[in-house]
Amino acid sequence: MFYHAVTDDWGQVTYVPTTLGNALLFVILAALLAGAVVFARKYAASQKAESENTAGKNSRLTVKQLVFCAMSIALGTILSEIKIIDFPWGGSATLLSMLVICLPGYFFGLGAGLMTGVAYGVLQLLVDPYVLFPIQLIVDYLLAFGALGLSGLFANKKNGLIKGYLTGILGRYLFAVISGWIFFGEYAWEGWPVLPYSLVYNGIYIFAEAAITLVLLAIPAVRKGIGVVKKMALT
Repeated sequence: MFYHAVTDDWGQVTYVPTTLGNALLFVILAALLAGAVVFARKYAASQKAESENTAGKNSRLTVKQLVFCAMSIALGTILSEIKIIDFPWGGSATLLSMLVICLPGYFFGLGAGLMTGVAYGVLQLLVDPYVLFPIQLIVDYLLAFGALGLSGLFANKKNGLIKGYLTGILGRYLFAVISGWIFFGEYAWEGWPVLPYSLVYNGIYIFAEAAITLVLLAIPAVRKGIGVVKKMALT
């Protein structure tokens, strides 16, 4: 009812959303964004040094946080289409899309980060689904992309942006490896056991993008600029 089977160019049966499935995904996406705003609002309130005029500021904060989370998802989706490395059986190194999805966690804390990451995964299901099994959908889209929100663990830490980004991509890498190990073993390179294949296959594109991103984040002006954006998001 929500998904129907199709056969791709390689004869592989995959599942894509029906119209009803797309509608359901939109509802889930909206609910996740709303949840992200709730967590972001709580985080922003906890960071405010002054409590005066709180009632007047809450509505403005809510709108601002919604815009920041939604814009991160939208920009991350656009950047995910700019692929530096693109593997035929899933996975690609993109132009900083993982960094953009890690930012809501860095801005607003763990809860908002996880919600935004999962919402991004839902949007990826709408834009570019590649589903072989229902459980694989959960691992590849909800858990792997949701793990990028682990960046929120370091929202208030020294060098929190870099630490959070590394934690987020390692979380995504873990779930990508699990998915490759369980669901894509038939594509393992000749002579390779499935687990080492998945470790290397997923490591190539994830850590290639990470290396590019870390070089960029090593530039003080870039980190300072992201810090300024964070202050804007919280005030």
